[in-house]
Amino acid sequence: MNDHETSLHAGLFHALFRTAPDAMIVVDRGGAIVLANPQADRLFGYPEGALHGRLIEELLPQAVREVHVAHRTSYMDHPRVRPMGAGYELTGVRADGTVFPVEIGLSPVSTGEVPLFAASIRDISETQRARQALARAHYDASLADISRRILLAASHEAAMRDIPALVAETLRVPVTAVLLPDAYGRGFHIPAAIGVDESLRLALASGDWLPDLLPSPQALADEEATTRGTFPMLLADADGMTYPADAVVAALPDRDAAAGYIVVLLKRNDGFDRDRQHFLRSVANMLAAAIQRGRSEEQLAHSQRLDALGQLTGGIAHDFNNLLTIVSGNLQLLELELPEDPSVRETITSASRAVDRGSALTRKLLAFSRRQRLHPQAMRCEVLLADLNDMLGRTLGERITVAAECADGLPPVFADPGELEAAIVNLALNARDAMPRGGRLTIAARIHEETTGTDDLSRGIYVVFSVVDTGEGMHPDVLARALEPFFTTKGSGKGSGLGLSMVYGFVKQSNGRLAIQSTPGVGTRAELYLPAAQHNDAPSSPYPEALRGRETVLVVEDETEVRRIAVAFLKGLGYQVVEAEDVATARVVFARHPEIDAVFSDVALGDGETGFDLAEELLALRPSLKVLLTSGYEYGAHEDDLRRVGAQELLRKPYRREQLGDAMRRMLDGAA
Repeated sequence: MNDHETSLHAGLFHALFRTAPDAMIVVDRGGAIVLANPQADRLFGYPEGALHGRLIEELLPQAVREVHVAHRTSYMDHPRVRPMGAGYELTGVRADGTVFPVEIGLSPVSTGEVPLFAASIRDISETQRARQALARAHYDASLADISRRILLAASHEAAMRDIPALVAETLRVPVTAVLLPDAYGRGFHIPAAIGVDESLRLALASGDWLPDLLPSPQALADEEATTRGTFPMLLADADGMTYPADAVVAALPDRDAAAGYIVVLLKRNDGFDRDRQHFLRSVANMLAAAIQRGRSEEQLAHSQRLDALGQLTGGIAHDFNNLLTIVSGNLQLLELELPEDPSVRETITSASRAVDRGSALTRKLLAFSRRQRLHPQAMRCEVLLADLNDMLGRTLGERITVAAECADGLPPVFADPGELEAAIVNLALNARDAMPRGGRLTIAARIHEETTGTDDLSRGIYVVFSVVDTGEGMHPDVLARALEPFFTTKGSGKGSGLGLSMVYGFVKQSNGRLAIQSTPGVGTRAELYLPAAQHNDAPSSPYPEALRGRETVLVVEDETEVRRIAVAFLKGLGYQVVEAEDVATARVVFARHPEIDAVFSDVALGDGETGFDLAEELLALRPSLKVLLTSGYEYGAHEDDLRRVGAQELLRKPYRREQLGDAMRRMLDGAA
């Protein structure tokens, strides 16, 4: 090549260098800029020629300059062409300090003298924004798809099945898994995952790697929060090559703590930018909402099942009590009329005991259906627990150690004494059966203040009675049905299945809550939340003895046989009796007999009419009238209904003759 050609080539190279559309910079082995075109000056905001002599690291953020020196040295030791668009992206810094994304192509320059290296630099701000917009549109479309699937799924378990695959596809990660706490507190179970083999499933489910990655409470409150850390197990790619992995974790937020976690695993050096974090966090929030919705639906369904069973059992108890009233009444009448024959007396007594057992059974049914009549009063917790400790210590056997603990300064509890004691004894007997080889039973009382109120517990002060055993515990499937009446895991003849349901009904009717936690192999904790007594809660006074009477009583009962028994009892006690089978007849009889002093009426009188309505109507005509009501169940028999008609009590069926006489005498004498 002659001098003319050399000069021509040099001039052409210089012209191309200055007019190239991209910024061009040439550096020496020490990183100093030896040549820069005008586009480079403009890109980085320097006057023309001002870049000459500067270190290339001055055009990078301070935080990465030291690292870049190492990368530059490594490249210069092994130079090669690295074209633009090969994924080598950096962040540039302009003279005024603003940063912007750049894409860089590298090439060694052969000069025959000292080695030089050329860098072509391109501002990709607009390209990057376009990429981000496309990526965010992709994330938004995936979130919309996931949201749609969750809304349409029959349950949150069904919704979860597709989520890991969608997340893995959207984020282009090899592994995604949903981790939920194990019911027994032993790590996690994985209801849905993608890219997880058996060994990886065991590693994820152990949760041993998770504590160092768990978000703080503050991070849990931040909807953008995810955490990233080292995963202790190598992953394998499609070719079977292993590589170290990181785990990115997003918590599923719940009221008090995380309901679980969604975890993605990716190669250790792979980036996970803010958009990807936001997507994962959004999926976690949607999944948490689905789980909470599922729990609410389960609780509602459970409550509705119990309410339906309560209505059914309440109706059965009502009809059964009417039958028991007929049987019991006839037995009592026979007892009065038959001669003194020991064998006959024994037969009647045996039948009466069977009636009492039937009556006890209906009381349990009414307790579950929350339709029994309670007589709450203020009770000192320490006295109650001391009595129970003595009694249970004698009755549960030597293998069971019983301990009663009562916190200092507890207020009195406001509840029916007999029903509360029966509820705790029921729980204690269940605990004994769960500890066939012995164990420890702890009964304790503490105070609880409900400040916000929940669906099943109003705001206020409560006394919490806990019954804790070290027995066999219950499987979650058994625990889910434990409150259903007649459900029992005991053998034939060893239980009616009404113990826990009776406790549940008593606590709910007392405006409290029953909470049961159980772990197989560990034991069971049952807690009764009952209202604390107010200062004006006073114990009820005992009733005086029953007396005979001569007043005139109107008996209103739609069951013929039950009415016959009531009439016979009252006549046997000396009362004058007129009777009616329904409300219409009662009105006519009442108008014809101005001498009527009292009304003895069933609550449910058929055709939608009640004893409350009849009593209110008759009291309007004669305010001095006395009213005594009776029922086989107490649906609607609330304090307001009784006060409305001037009745102070409700006599439960089946009743004995002396109970009816006692109640009638108290009412007529104004001693109720």
